[in-house]
Amino acid sequence: MAHHRSAGWLALAAFVAASVLVGCDPPATTGSPSTSASSSVATSTPTPSITQTSAAGEAVATGDAEAVRQLLNTLPVKGRAPKTGYERSEFGTAWKDVDHNGCDTRNDILARDLTDKVYKPGTHDCVVASGVLHDPYTGTTIHFTRGQNTSTAVQIDHIVALSDAWQKGAQQLSGDLRTQLANDPLDLLAVDGPTNQQKSDGDAATWLPPNKAFRCTYVTHQVQVKAKYSLWVTQAEKAAITNQLGTCS
Repeated sequence: MAHHRSAGWLALAAFVAASVLVGCDPPATTGSPSTSASSSVATSTPTPSITQTSAAGEAVATGDAEAVRQLLNTLPVKGRAPKTGYERSEFGTAWKDVDHNGCDTRNDILARDLTDKVYKPGTHDCVVASGVLHDPYTGTTIHFTRGQNTSTAVQIDHIVALSDAWQKGAQQLSGDLRTQLANDPLDLLAVDGPTNQQKSDGDAATWLPPNKAFRCTYVTHQVQVKAKYSLWVTQAEKAAITNQLGTCS
């Protein structure tokens, strides 16, 4: 897998160009969009299939803020559904080897995002024992060492948090699609552990990376993931993403 060295907007193309941006037509919404991030969903959303998108997705991969804005405008705007029933297990076993390359997803992402990697002997260059992370969320450099008391220094973040996804359409996806979402490299990033904990399950309306140079890339990935899996955004979330895109060159 290719290394991800993004520190800002211009690095987006290198990462996303290797990803297949797919999605489906969003379901039609009825009535006016809710202004409350905690209101329940008034209408149900059909379980989507994952299909190939048009040139709009290809334009997003070039780092074109206007293309990202256009993709954002295809997402339904609704309030959050209740969190009732959310469990991490609803998105499959954590860090499955979904691509059947012999390595679990966590190690795949560490291998992609870290430099100067050293692998644990006997794992066929699978388990990352140590490496260096140029953290996109804080702009700092973190020296990673695998261990009971050290591994949490670098965590794998779901850019669209699974709880947020659950409340914005993922509970209506099939189990297989939720597992795909939880292990999709487009939604995953090795980051500073404490900063990831601070983010929790926030969306763009409540949390953005401290490193302002990475925020355009960050919200672009959120839009792409939500388009790919037919998730929606709240009105406050859409406004926050739109405002951020206005700062992107």
